[in-house]
Amino acid sequence: MPPLTPAGLLAAVAEVTPSRVQDFLRHLVEVSTSAQQVGSVAPLRSFVHIWAVYVAIQRYPARAARLRHLEELVSAGVEDPTDAVGEIREIHTNAEAEAGLGPGRAAGP
Repeated sequence: MPPLTPAGLLAAVAEVTPSRVQDFLRHLVEVSTSAQQVGSVAPLRSFVHIWAVYVAIQRYPARAARLRHLEELVSAGVEDPTDAVGEIREIHTNAEAEAGLGPGRAAGP
């Protein structure tokens, strides 16, 4: 995992999914503006959390593909989504743990 900073996460996003760099930068500008407006680093912490989990998932192509498949199953609305939603939660929980963002841990820039 990269350092949990905007620069570290940007480098990781550029490596694992270069097509998402512009989304990352756009989101960073949005949260930076929001943080200034509200006078809080909370939006930046949320940003780091979101992108750290994203990177943790994308680092493993099979896991990223499985997540996409599960999300498609849920979106299709054809099957009972209970098992798929549970597996999606598990993927996210594992990614949070790999990024060092488990319960009670604050993500920060």
